[in-house]
Formats: sequence, C-alpha cells, structure tokens
Amino acid sequence: MGAQLKQIEINGVKVDVIYEQSDYIPTVSMQIIFRQSGFLNESKLGLASFSADMLNEGTHKEGSFAFAQKLDARAITLHVNSGDETFGIEVESLKEYFDEGVALLVELLNDPNYTQEAYQKVLKQALGRIEKNKTDFDYVASRQLKAMVFDGTYLAYPKIGTKESLESITIDDVKGFIADALTLNNVVVVAGGDISFEELSGRIQKILSPLSKRDTSSLQTFAMKPIGQTKEYYEKTQQAYIYFAAPFAIDYNATDQYKAKVAASILGASGFGSRMIEEIRVKRGLAYSAYCYFVNHRYINYFTGAMQTKIESQKEAIDVVKAMVKDFVAKGVTQEELTKAKKYILGSEPLKNESLSQRLSKAFYHYYHDKPLDYSQQELELIDKLTLEQLNGFIASHPEIAKLSFAVVTAKEDKK
Repeated sequence: MGAQLKQIEINGVKVDVIYEQSDYIPTVSMQIIFRQSGFLNESKLGLASFSADMLNEGTHKEGSFAFAQKLDARAITLHVNSGDETFGIEVESLKEYFDEGVALLVELLNDPNYTQEAYQKVLKQALGRIEKNKTDFDYVASRQLKAMVFDGTYLAYPKIGTKESLESITIDDVKGFIADALTLNNVVVVAGGDISFEELSGRIQKILSPLSKRDTSSLQTFAMKPIGQTKEYYEKTQQAYIYFAAPFAIDYNATDQYKAKVAASILGASGFGSRMIEEIRVKRGLAYSAYCYFVNHRYINYFTGAMQTKIESQKEAIDVVKAMVKDFVAKGVTQEELTKAKKYILGSEPLKNESLSQRLSKAFYHYYHDKPLDYSQQELELIDKLTLEQLNGFIASHPEIAKLSFAVVTAKEDKK
C-alpha cells in the first residue's frame, strides 16, 4: 500500500504521521522529527548537535552506561540526532520490545542526563572531533568552500560548532534548546513496521502528550554568493582536494526539479556514465573520482561537486570543470545522453525503495518538500516522458551554474 499521511490529535494539536504497515519482518521503526529545530535555528554554533549528544547520554537516574545496557539487552535502538533544519529521535526494535523502547524514550525525555559529568564527556568528544577534522582534507576543503560562498550566514560555519562556541555552551543552553525544539506544534512522526496505526497512535500519544506548544516561525532561506573565485588553502598533503559550487536558482518545490535530477545524472552524479568522469578521468587521467550534483533543500538550492587530483594537475582539472559546465549550459545534452540517463534513473530508482526505512525516508522527504508521499513514482513517469528539447531548455535557463567558485586544499611547496 505504501506510506500514508495520517493525523493524531494531541492536546488540541493535529500531529501529522507518515505511516506504513509492513509485517515482512517483526520490527517497528519510529522517527519523531521536530521541524525548524536544527543547526539553522540554534542560538549558539554547535548547540543543536551538542544537545542531541547530551540526550544520547541516557537519563539522570540511570546514567549513560546503565541506560545503554537496558537498550542493548533488548536490541533497542534509541538515538537522537540533529540536522540542518530538523531535530530527530529514532526508536527501532523487534515488535515484542517496542513498548519497552517507548517506555525508555519517555524516561529519557522526562529525566535527561543533564549532569556535569555528561556535559564534560560530550564537550570533550565534540572538541576531539574538531581536532580530527583538521586532518580530513576533504572536510577542510568542503568547509572552506561553504565559508566562502555562504559568508555571513550560519552555513559558513561547521554544524559541530567551533572550539570557542562549544566552550561557551552551558547546560542551561541545552535545556533551553530542548525545551524550544521539542514541542507539539513543529513535530511530525514517521513510523512503520509490524504494527497497526491504532496501536501506534497510543504509543505516540504517550510520548508526545507531555510536550508543550509554541508558535513556529518560518525558516529563512539563504542565497549562495556567485563569487566566481578560486581560493587555495595550504596543508601538508600529497594531493589537491578540490571542491566547487555555484548558485542554482530554483525553488525547493518547483515542478521541474525532476529535470535537475536528469541533468545532474548526465553531468556528474551517475558515476562512470557521467561527463565529469569522462572528461576528468577517462580522457585526461586527472582524478580517480569526480562528481557533481544539485543540492535541493527548503532553505537553499545550489550546484556543487568535488574531486581529488595531483597537486601539479589541479589548475588543469579546475579549468576542465569550468569549460565542461560552461559547455553544458551553452549546448545542453545529446539524445544519446538523455536516453542513457533515463535508463540509469528508471532502473536504479526502484532499488532505492526496497526497504521500509528507505520508503519512509523518501515519503518524509517528499512531505517536507510539499509533494505527495508517492511523488517518487510520479517523478519516474515525468522523467520517462522528458524530451530532449524540454531538458535542454531547462539547462539553458540556468546559466548561473557556470558561475563556479573553488576551494582547494593543496601543498604550497609542491606547486609548480
């Protein structure tokens, strides 16, 4: 039957529930997602991620270790995470232990481990990740690119925060963030498995009924700056890490987003069948892997990609990407490329919907972007009917993707 959109009324608030019943295996999965409560809504850099890590430290009564033991004893997954726009709690278990999982989640929400010991542990781990990221040059290049093209916005900073921002976070900050984020007005539940909707409704009521209400504000949108520059950042590295991006002027729920999927597949999102691989690796041997794609979010849309190459080849690789994207906008694609892209997408897309978790994730993605839950099937039908003239018209209408900015992590002493 697929995922269905239902509602439960809790304390006068109608809560949307994306639900699919599946008794293929005796498990139940539930995600409680709070919109407008992620990285882009925090008052201090890294607070959303820090708060999620604090909730993952178990309850005050049990402590981190004893609480984790209770979960492990029944193979229950209970995890809190933060994203750009959302804050989520996941519970998954065998059907026979799902009630215990719900009970443990209620305990966690009622009695978080807001102790100094848990705080210090989370802070130490977060600072450790920051230090580790300094030697991950893919991460460094990606961060430097975003700092350049999203300067002046939250997107210019790492989601984990900075050393200075993390050390400024207090336990009271965490309490305040959680109180503001976990409310009835901004929650949606995504759940499914071997459980009826009536059974599920009772569990959701038990979890969400203690939550408060608050008015929600709309999330701001961000415009990427078409800088068109190349900036180098020097590290002790044996190769160049090249990340690039350009604006992509399209709404998150535009009816022709499916054309962007086809265009990206041809340009650089489909691996060995793409132009990037053909131009960068096959013809010139400049990089083992190279890719590009369109980012599609409610708050931002842009074109981006990356590759690694020899330090002495980095300028040539950048010039090839610039010329390739410019030619793509000017001349579009061929009928042969469109035919191959259709076969690739129409053949591979169904494989991405085999598991329950995949289907529920897709359904939520479409829901969040104001599309029907079954939009994946509609999208495939639109792609199947897409003509060469329609696709090339779409590509030509977005010359902004050729306004590329590059961030390159390289070794200064090895440059020629």
